[in-house]
Amino acid sequence: MKKIILGAAALLLTTSVFAADGSAVYEKACKICHAAGVAGAPKSHDAAAWAPRLELGMDAMLASVKNGKNAMPAGGMCANCTDEDYTKAIEFMSK
Repeated sequence: MKKIILGAAALLLTTSVFAADGSAVYEKACKICHAAGVAGAPKSHDAAAWAPRLELGMDAMLASVKNGKNAMPAGGMCANCTDEDYTKAIEFMSK
């Protein structure tokens, strides 16, 4: 029983650390398209490309990720990301 509890605690801690790190989310799920601008995706760290998107607000950005947009499928490439994960990744990529 202790092993199960410790395992669950470790998983929760890992999730919390993951959510706090936009670069980890980017490396896991976003880099594959946003590093090269695949199918018109705004390139990572290209502030000019991200500016008009960011002007729409984070709620609109989250809706685009969660619902999919153009060639990006719903959820992007992260089936288990939270809104916080997506937000941190967007913040990381847009700077």
